Amino acid sequence: MSADPRLQRWLDHMEGDRSVDSLRPLLAEDATFHSPVVHTPQEGIELTTAYLSAADTVFGNGSFEYVRTIVDGDDAMLEFTAELDGIHINGIDIIHWNANGLIDDFKVMVRPLKAINMLWKMMAAQLEKQAG
Repeated sequence: MSADPRLQRWLDHMEGDRSVDSLRPLLAEDATFHSPVVHTPQEGIELTTAYLSAADTVFGNGSFEYVRTIVDGDDAMLEFTAELDGIHINGIDIIHWNANGLIDDFKVMVRPLKAINMLWKMMAAQLEKQAG
């Protein structure tokens, strides 16, 4: 269990059902998502929710695991590993919380290149599916 209640709410979401209903209350209205493959920040709660929700689905095979956590004030860096289609993924989520305890900035960094290319395709397909 995390000593930081803001981080614990995020971890509870990740360990729970990962639904939009559990995700959305964690995000500030002006939240920004920084994708490892999209060069422009995705601004606002709607886009941030869409990207994080798509990632929840893409990584929903049970292999996603946080392996290291660094917390400093309103910032956290969480290193993760996962395996998708036989490719090992290593990445970092960088999270910032605002004064109200809501996530207002979320950045994802991923390696290796093979994993980034695969994630780009899988995320694009999931975002298209979500858009209907």
